[in-house]
Amino acid sequence: MTDITAQSPAEANKALFLTAFARFAAGDHDVLRTVLREDFVEHSPGNPSGRDAFVEFIKESPVARARLELKRVIADDEHVVVHYHLVEEEGARGAAVVDIWRIADGLITEHWDVVQPVPDDAELPHGMF
Repeated sequence: MTDITAQSPAEANKALFLTAFARFAAGDHDVLRTVLREDFVEHSPGNPSGRDAFVEFIKESPVARARLELKRVIADDEHVVVHYHLVEEEGARGAAVVDIWRIADGLITEHWDVVQPVPDDAELPHGMF
């Protein structure tokens, strides 16, 4: 008989991400130290690799003070892909962000992202999100 409470790898990856995202968005930036591998690899230009260097960089970056509105989460056995609205200051249009996180053995090992400023409504009749 199958244990219906057991999580698939995709479900476990999604749960890991959602818990960490919620804590980070609430201001607990040190949560990253618990979910990133020590040899974490960052693929975004200008962002450092390595867990400790990345965490210190992110804690000082605008994303640490921004409002993060999660829109979508897609997970498989190795990746979690998220789409969210990042707003650095109230009233600003913000940015649409897609993050790709690779997870191995219950820890985040790599990260890629794409960031796009949210244009005026007139330029986007179907919305950004």
